[in-house]
Amino acid sequence: MSNANLFSRIVAQIGAAMILLRRWGKESDPPVMGSSPTIPDAKPQGIPTLKMPTAKGWEPDQKPIAAEGLKVDRLAEDLIHPRWIHVLPNNDVLVAEAIQGWGLVRTPFDYAIYSTMKRAAALGVSANRITLFRDTNGDGNFDLRTEFLENQNKPFGMALVDNTFYVGNTDGVVSFPYVEGSTKLEGEGHRIIEFKPEGHWTRSLIANKEGTKIYAGVGSNTNIADNGFEEEEGRAAIYEIDVQSGASRIFASGLRNPVGLAWEPNTEKLWTVVNERDGLGDEVPPDYLTSVEEEGFYGWPYCYWHQTVDERVPQDPDMVAKAIAPDYALGGHTASLGLCWMPAGTLPTFDTDGMVIGQHGSWNRSTLSGYKVIFIPFKDGKPNGPPRDILSGFLSPDEKHSYGRPVGVAIGPNNSLLMADDVGNVIWRVTGA
Repeated sequence: MSNANLFSRIVAQIGAAMILLRRWGKESDPPVMGSSPTIPDAKPQGIPTLKMPTAKGWEPDQKPIAAEGLKVDRLAEDLIHPRWIHVLPNNDVLVAEAIQGWGLVRTPFDYAIYSTMKRAAALGVSANRITLFRDTNGDGNFDLRTEFLENQNKPFGMALVDNTFYVGNTDGVVSFPYVEGSTKLEGEGHRIIEFKPEGHWTRSLIANKEGTKIYAGVGSNTNIADNGFEEEEGRAAIYEIDVQSGASRIFASGLRNPVGLAWEPNTEKLWTVVNERDGLGDEVPPDYLTSVEEEGFYGWPYCYWHQTVDERVPQDPDMVAKAIAPDYALGGHTASLGLCWMPAGTLPTFDTDGMVIGQHGSWNRSTLSGYKVIFIPFKDGKPNGPPRDILSGFLSPDEKHSYGRPVGVAIGPNNSLLMADDVGNVIWRVTGA
């Protein structure tokens, strides 16, 4: 038997095992959500579950389901894997288009993961660009579309400070001179900081209100430091970058994959959504929303929520002892990526302040989770109450296909909420009905 045939046979056997796991290993644990969640006991998996719907996209007359009192329409379409949104002060909307490529395939299981992700339109050739949309006549439609920035390395986060525009590429942050009203940036840009690329490849950015600091989220390379702690050095962290000097430091660590970043304006605290580790069960541990303490450590890879030790990881009791518990559980493997603050009254019936979260959706549990845009109400600077759906309907009724997957969210012009959909290749706009 040739090596190729042997490899294919092993992959097929792994696939069969995963199907059996999905059929017979379903868990009945309820979704782990809220400020005081009850997290089930870990159930380490010899072969992690793979379950992801096949990407289908939207029909021309089809759209997500908006909550009562809201409507949703296409703001922009025909993009290439739109991931993140940034709204400029002049109401131009910028969209980062990027996608993960094939990584190093070390095992048949790696091959199975990549094959599954490719089927779900989560792998491909990256556009590596930022596209600009502008409403030139004020009618609410974006009639001008330009390539704002090209030839980047998986661009994701964006920030504008005074006359400088910052881009979070997978290998670092670059800056470009910006003139108000520009429809295209030129040049190679100035490298501010380098990051280890790939792994969890997204690099979100947010500036403080004074414009003196930029914060960047950098995810881990692996699930639980599988290739050693040295490879994870400088990762699983949020960085603080001084705009004036370019100096940087790790602001908070132990965050497996901190993606969306947002400010809670009343307390002026930084918040993030974090994708937790895999292979311990459908709801173990939950992804989470948390405030970010300066020099805070949040447990990865040694432990999770309330210092629950992950026995698969070589332990450091001192690190476990200082791990901070997150603020709010978002359900197991929901892949909560997008995050923005939504002031009270932005959308009808949403009469309290809170955070909007784009849940990209699971690929590694026996029953699907996420695949929606939710709202977490806040009071006195903290989450206060259960989540509310804003958008749903991203899955077919039998959950075999995904029409779209939510990623970045942002408050848009005229009391609207914008959402990037990287399977539908659409930017959706949510307003009052």
